[in-house]
Amino acid sequence: MSRRGWWLFAAMSLIWGVPYLLIKVADGGVAPPVLVLARVAIGAALLLPLAIRRRELAPLLPYWRWLVLFALVEIITPWLLLSEAETRLSSSLSGLLIASVPILVAVIGRLTGGQDRLTPVRWAGLLIGLGGVGLLVAGNGTRGDAGSVAEVLGVALCYSIGPLIAARKLSELPSLGMTAACLAFAAVVYAPIAAVTWPQVRPSATVLASLAGLAVVCTAVAFVLFFALIGEVGPARASVITYVNPAVAVALGILALGERLTTTMAVAFVLILGGSVLATRTARRAAAPAGDTATSAASDSEGADADRLLTPRYQNTPQDARD
Repeated sequence: MSRRGWWLFAAMSLIWGVPYLLIKVADGGVAPPVLVLARVAIGAALLLPLAIRRRELAPLLPYWRWLVLFALVEIITPWLLLSEAETRLSSSLSGLLIASVPILVAVIGRLTGGQDRLTPVRWAGLLIGLGGVGLLVAGNGTRGDAGSVAEVLGVALCYSIGPLIAARKLSELPSLGMTAACLAFAAVVYAPIAAVTWPQVRPSATVLASLAGLAVVCTAVAFVLFFALIGEVGPARASVITYVNPAVAVALGILALGERLTTTMAVAFVLILGGSVLATRTARRAAAPAGDTATSAASDSEGADADRLLTPRYQNTPQDARD
């Protein structure tokens, strides 16, 4: 991997581990619908001009139905569920539960006709990872809010289904335009909901800074950097950030918020991480060469469909994603 690739990888590993902390802070000053509206509206405002300049919006029109569905399962539903759940759960526990995404991706990809074969090693990984999720839920959910745990697992399920739609129905679309359009649609959906739950008093500077960080850094800047990362190292290597993000979330929760890392959480994380590595082993080996689009990767390798699903956000990277 080039030096630029390592810098991009490090940046994305950190950036997409930060939202759990910022959401927890922002929840202290605004309602979840307002939080999501701020994130998607500012993100759309920053990305739409760039998408318009690159003329990436017009090609989206024939696919508007799939884009609406994609926005619902990748942005509109999970971002609200996660924000709502973190009003009661710690950011560390939320981040660890989201680490189950690669496990769900492997299962859903297989159940929906994916070509990636589940070898004995991958089956073992699935069982180990699911065991880690079960341990995490049993060890923490009963003492806290079981409904919130279910909400975060729902977020993980959405994050597993969204890329499946992108891979199979939206793979020919420019990623930046698709992201900008979906964020703008989400902003329209959340505007009336947020209006009803708008705070009566001005949020604190810390809350406003958290909202700005979520929108600017963790949404707009993150997507641009992620496209560049895929263009630099390929989708398979880029997907490895999935394994790093939860560790960042836990570390930030402990250092910034004083959250406690229990032995159960630590053991569960090791099981989930190890299971994810084993369950996606074949997919990562089927990587496309650096600089290839995810579309070409899907057509050229046996495990490319699962590889595309592994990447935690959009993979159909435009050729001009490089800076």
